[in-house]
Amino acid sequence: MSLRHAVLGLLSDRPASGYDLMKLFETSLAHVWSATQSQVYGELGKLADATLVEVSAEGPRGRKEYAITTAGRAELRHWLTEVEPARTRRSDSLLRVFFLGELTRIEAQTYLLTEAERSARQLAGLKHAEATIDWDDDGISVHGRLALEYGKRLSAMHEEWARWAAQQIAP
Repeated sequence: MSLRHAVLGLLSDRPASGYDLMKLFETSLAHVWSATQSQVYGELGKLADATLVEVSAEGPRGRKEYAITTAGRAELRHWLTEVEPARTRRSDSLLRVFFLGELTRIEAQTYLLTEAERSARQLAGLKHAEATIDWDDDGISVHGRLALEYGKRLSAMHEEWARWAAQQIAP
């Protein structure tokens, strides 16, 4: 249900077309929740069928702008305040750490250092996004910066941990 709520959340700020929503996903939510164009357009149809959004304007070439309805805003508030977030505990990369004993020490260290480098690249990407996003004082920008900071700190922590772990198995 999170795609549903991501779309409702974006529309809670202002009406938008499917194209506009995709741009917002790419510049803000993509770092925490990705979606394809077909998923967003499909979700808009489902939300309209459920009367959680409505077409607020139509333009050339069938362009539709959607606005959140009162029922949609109530659903978003319900999800924000009453539904416990799913806290996924699966990590393919961490699962592999449990079985690094099957590798040579050099292979295990290489795996961990590769993880550290991946996290460093992810952190650099988030810092680049932070520097290039046209931040505003609206809710999406204010709270988006909070989510971006979480990603930066998580990436930095993962890099630090992976380098530490590689040292722990050093010969």
